[in-house]
Amino acid sequence: MVILLIEDDLIEVMKLKRTVSKLNLKHTIIEAKNGEEALVYLNSSQNLPDIILLDLNMPRMNGIEFLTILKKDEFLQYLPTIILTTSENRTDLLKCYQTGIAGYVIKPLKYEDYEYKLKAVLEYWNVNQLVKG
Repeated sequence: MVILLIEDDLIEVMKLKRTVSKLNLKHTIIEAKNGEEALVYLNSSQNLPDIILLDLNMPRMNGIEFLTILKKDEFLQYLPTIILTTSENRTDLLKCYQTGIAGYVIKPLKYEDYEYKLKAVLEYWNVNQLVKG
């Protein structure tokens, strides 16, 4: 599975990579530091990701702005997008689901809880029939 991770925090990127490695998953992770960088990748790549893991709080273009653009795009709107954030703001949650996300996961403070949640998310999407670019 190819995962596009849109995250500006280097520690969070390393944490995700560590978890994928520790769980012995063979997924490919493509990184983008913000929504603008992710859109450039998505619009120029021959191979689209299977899923997108998206942080909400980022500079330049936040997650909700990115999501709004993505879901209006005729070709990209079908990409399953899972929010991976620290935001427990109900307004963010509602806006994301209204825009068309596939899931909303709060990043826990404890690494063990993070690992558990990420494993569940990746296992779920690994067994889904995904739209291939």
